[in-house]
Amino acid sequence: MNPTSPARLPYCQSLTRTIRRRTREVRVGGVGVGGDNPLRIQSMTTTDTKDVAATVAQSIALAEAGCEIVRVTAPNVTAARCLRDIRRELDRQGIQVPLVADIHFLPAAAMEAVEHVEKIRVNPGNYADRKKFAIREYSDAQYKEELQRLHDSFSPLVKRCKELGRSMRVGTNHGSLSDRVMNRYGDTPLGMVESALEFLRIAESHGYRDIILSMKASNPKVMIQAYRLLVARMDQEGMDYPLHLGVTEAGDGEDGRIKSAIGIGSLLADGLGDTIRVSLTEDPVHEIPVAQALAAKAQSWWTHNPDPGDDAGDALLRNHWTDPHTFARRQISPFLLGGDCPVATDQPPRVIVRADTAQVLKPEFLQNFAKTARGLKDNPIEGLLLDIAGEADWHQAAALARSPDCPVKAVVCSLPRGRFLLGESPPTGAARAASLLALCVFTAEESGDLNDFLHDCRRAEVTPVVAADPLKDLPALADVLTNAFHQGQSVVFTLARPVAGCHGLGSYRLLTAFLQSRDLPAPVWIRHNAAFAGDRHAAPSFLELLLDASVLAGSLLCDGTGDLISIEEESDPARAARLAYNLLQGAGARISKTEFVACPSCGRTLFDLQSTTQRIRARTGHLKGVKIAIMGCIVNGPGEMADADFGYVGGAPGRINLYVGKECVEYHIPAGEADQRLVDLIKKHGKWLEPEEAETAESIS
Repeated sequence: MNPTSPARLPYCQSLTRTIRRRTREVRVGGVGVGGDNPLRIQSMTTTDTKDVAATVAQSIALAEAGCEIVRVTAPNVTAARCLRDIRRELDRQGIQVPLVADIHFLPAAAMEAVEHVEKIRVNPGNYADRKKFAIREYSDAQYKEELQRLHDSFSPLVKRCKELGRSMRVGTNHGSLSDRVMNRYGDTPLGMVESALEFLRIAESHGYRDIILSMKASNPKVMIQAYRLLVARMDQEGMDYPLHLGVTEAGDGEDGRIKSAIGIGSLLADGLGDTIRVSLTEDPVHEIPVAQALAAKAQSWWTHNPDPGDDAGDALLRNHWTDPHTFARRQISPFLLGGDCPVATDQPPRVIVRADTAQVLKPEFLQNFAKTARGLKDNPIEGLLLDIAGEADWHQAAALARSPDCPVKAVVCSLPRGRFLLGESPPTGAARAASLLALCVFTAEESGDLNDFLHDCRRAEVTPVVAADPLKDLPALADVLTNAFHQGQSVVFTLARPVAGCHGLGSYRLLTAFLQSRDLPAPVWIRHNAAFAGDRHAAPSFLELLLDASVLAGSLLCDGTGDLISIEEESDPARAARLAYNLLQGAGARISKTEFVACPSCGRTLFDLQSTTQRIRARTGHLKGVKIAIMGCIVNGPGEMADADFGYVGGAPGRINLYVGKECVEYHIPAGEADQRLVDLIKKHGKWLEPEEAETAESIS
């Protein structure tokens, strides 16, 4: 039997507006999840569960920070018994926050834990299922036998949950699919979904439906695809279970927040999600403000986007948008953003920053800006966006682009209209240090102006950038644009503001769908500016800017859309460039530095994850393009390292296992030796550069 993924099944009511998916309500103690309840905030303790006092203290700190559901690991029966005392002490102190027991491998631990807490989380990949990375072909009869064994092992927990009124999360992790599922479905979103559905069917056979589902992965692309596919499959089978959203092993700092915002925010914008957890390799209290900010955004989207029924935008997207369950980069016709900086399908998205035009065009400022731009080895500014107010600005910007001292690959001039090109064209013939792009907004009534704009761009050797509403304006401009494209003229498309009635994500989806419908493989520039930020009454905090940009640009990149990107609300060009590169890396679209996959720590962790991650980052952070996984224990270790180059995994107290991909190559290394042994392993596989060599290689590139 070869299962086929339902590639084009719908997974949400609208791709342009946020319409919340209707789900059943599941009670977790006194907290309702799904239904008409608000998004619920979760986190997890990092203490040893057997240390009751420490776990109670951290649970209280989380509850006081705004965490509504607290998860505690129960790796064995002894730890599961401690949940009774933890629950009693919280009750004694008047802390009614529901507790969730996190179960891996041991049904006996689950059967103990269910007596004491409000919810049980089981992982289908390692609850009463085999996980040995064994390669074996299962016949249909053998597969059925395994399912019966699973039914027999899981049913007692289901029955007890039903008797006690406990809820359950069936939480699939990309990194811990069982061998049986891996051999039949592969290490895929489809395998994740089928693994969860097997458990759902067992639960439903006993009339039990107090279940919440999750599809977590450290790769936001995989996570997004898995949740979409899960919803499509549930719709097929008439299921309406709530969703718990999260990106697992997201890491720490800015990178961890970006990854989480890309995965969680993309799904929230599509109306999916009932409870969320932001997983950071930090004190779990730090997860709560990030989760609250994401939840507040989603609640505002839901409030302002009632369901008005189908419209032309959704009809266009049904026929011409990407396959939502698989990743493929959108195919485009290439052009050069500077002589050695191509924009093409097989090239990473390029980074543009906005700068103050009046300041940049001053010679003394330009010298400082050039120094800043050239000092950004890992985050180079490839394009500079300037707002042009008059003809003098236009000619100064053109002169800058042709200057041998130009610090960027391209100068992009945002014009109030193309009249500066329609007059005297910029000087030509000089050796060009950077390309020149002209951005102009057009409406349906301005096809003649657009034609003149494109003509003068060709004459002046300028790349045109066209911004127009894909529903209201582009259809009337399409013939002019198609003719220019077929004549070999490169045209870049972008948006100046969201389409009326649509969120920013949906607006760019409409733009790409329109281009697909007219067979225009033109590059798309994703701009995050104030117009895409929604209703704000004050300048955004950096966290707010990070979250908004990640939801917009990161989600599009995970669907294969986006050839240029700019974060325009950040006034510091260097900081804007860094954020753009971190966002590209979080979406897996461009690797500009070492990537660390690090779990958020819990009571199973066998070493201090925060200090270890920082220590390894200090030793290896200069290795551009190398992916290193740092895992506290064996539960998610080998699996979540599916696409990592090297892994550093807790094997036993004071002992570390080292991996290359999924293969453990060194066992039970003393913790004091493990950092150097990891460096030696990287050297052995030819991926090590000394810090000074890495800096030289970067400057040459």
